[in-house]
Order: sequence, then structure tokens, then C-alpha cells
Amino acid sequence: MMLNFGVVTIGRNEGQRLINCLNSLRRNLPEATPIVYVDSGSVDKSCQKARELGVLVVELDTNTNFTAARARNAGFEKLLELYPDLDYVQFIDGDCELIEGWIEVAIATLANNSEVVAVCGWRKEKYPKMSIYNRICDMEWHMGNVGEIANFGGEVMIRASAFQKVGGYDNSVIAAEDDELAVRLRQTGGKLVRIDQDCSLHDANMHSLGQWWQRIKRSGYAYAQVAQMHGKRPERKFVGELQRLFFWGLIVPAIALGFAWATKGLSLLLLLRYPLSALMVTYKSRLKQFSLAESTAWGLACAFSPFPGLLGAIKYYLDRWRKREHKIIEYKNASV
Repeated sequence: MMLNFGVVTIGRNEGQRLINCLNSLRRNLPEATPIVYVDSGSVDKSCQKARELGVLVVELDTNTNFTAARARNAGFEKLLELYPDLDYVQFIDGDCELIEGWIEVAIATLANNSEVVAVCGWRKEKYPKMSIYNRICDMEWHMGNVGEIANFGGEVMIRASAFQKVGGYDNSVIAAEDDELAVRLRQTGGKLVRIDQDCSLHDANMHSLGQWWQRIKRSGYAYAQVAQMHGKRPERKFVGELQRLFFWGLIVPAIALGFAWATKGLSLLLLLRYPLSALMVTYKSRLKQFSLAESTAWGLACAFSPFPGLLGAIKYYLDRWRKREHKIIEYKNASV
């Protein structure tokens, strides 16, 4: 079998999750498949563990800000340095496990469709019942459609030539780096597709409101950053999402509270929108055959996410105004 693809996995303090990830790669890949693990300043012996499993390790310079984009680019560069004739690269995050059968189907999709430059499948949460926040993640992974798509997530197989053509990921993007790359891949004429195939198991490991809040705050920051880059027509990437954050996270609450005295409290009825929205999303999710627990978790997340999301967007604009470097917003605790 011709060696025509390699794997890049990235991580930061993933602990046992990284070991699970690398073991899943060993189980589900041909023996000679090159695997590069890129570490972003872990303090939990991740690099040592990866080397013990026979994986090539790249440790990023700690003097430069970490981003998933930077890590993926470094992994790709190392792969190409060792195997310059690679056709495809599979990216996977260190908190995910590869599912059996994915690689073969993904390669076949790219090999049989020359216009397709990236292919993804379904990500599933490993422990959705451990917390409401894990359930929210699991619902998030099920949002989307099969066929041609506008963007993909962290687990994706990309045609190496297309990746090189657009210059890879943008190192400065702290989140939604996949969405940003997808824009440029599409702008060069490439097609992105999702196939109806399970790709990976994800371990969110979220057990507190604070973790969820930070994760959504990071998303808000990403919306603002990517909208700044690709917000003009015809793309208008994340412009609508950003507008909704400011409308529901700031304008509506400001009107409800600001006019409460003048309207003898009637303006506060506007705040009923949030629980009503949660109920509506829950109902619609139930119609799609999701369980009550899953639907309720997703409904609550959709209704109240504008608040942390807004804070993330505001943080981006403040950082930009102050000319500060973009730094990752972490929501996971180190697995030391």
C-alpha cells in the first residue's frame, strides 16, 4: 500500500485523553502511517507519553502564543518535511478518538472526487450523560447536514495540495480556525463535504457552568475575529451570529431594564424571550427525535449563550483596539 496520508493530532494538558487518542490511531491506522503529535506547552507529561507510544512529537516554542491553528500548521509542516509526497492529512484533536472505518471512507471520498478538498464526518461525545454540558456538546456535534458544506470541525481530512495552496490555517485565529480555513478553501474553488460516517469520539470533560461559560465566550471572540477577516460580501462569515449576540445579549436586556421604571415594569416582559426560546428549541429538538434531556440541554444553551458570547466578542474588540495579541481562551483544567 502506497503511503499517501499522515495524521496530525494536537493537544495541551489532555492527560489520559491524549493516550486514548493515540491508541485509537494505532488501532485504526495502517502500521506504517506517520503520526505527528504537536504539543502546546503541556505540563502533564503529554510529550513523554506520546513518545513512549512511538509517535513523533513537536513541541511548540512557548515564547509565542499558542493556538490550535499554529499547532496544526506545525504538524503539517513536519509531516511534509518527512513525507513530501503526501496526498492527504487527517487532523484530529488530542481529546478525540478515531473511529474504526473512518480513514478508509475519507480517503476513498477524496480519491474519487477531485473537486473535493476536505471531508469530515460526525463527531460524537464520549460521555454525554456525565453532565448537562457534555450533552450540550453532543447536540452541537449533530448540527449540520450531509453533503456539500460551508465549514468543518477539528476532525477533517484535507487534500495536502489544497492545504498548501491556501497557506494552511491562520496562526492568529484563537478559535473557529477551521471555519476560517474553510472560507479560503472554498474561495479557491474547492468543495467541502460531510459524509454520513462517524469520525471521532470527543471527550469534552465539562462539569461546571464556568467551563461552559468560557467555551461560549471563546466562540464569541472567534465570531468577532473571523467576521473581521471575512465579514464582507459575499461571504459575510459570522456577521449574522455576531449581530445576534449584540441584539439578544445587550440590546434587548438594556431596553428591558432601562425602560422598567418608565413602563412600570412592562418592559421586563421582554426577558421572557429567553425561557420561551429555550422551550421552543427544546420542542423542535424533540421533533427531531432527540431525548428530553438532550433537547432541554440544547434549548438552555441556545437561549442563554448570547451573554457569554457577547463578552467574548467585546473582548476581541478591546484586544484589537489596544493592539494586543490574540490569546487562547481555555475552558478545560490541566490533567496533571
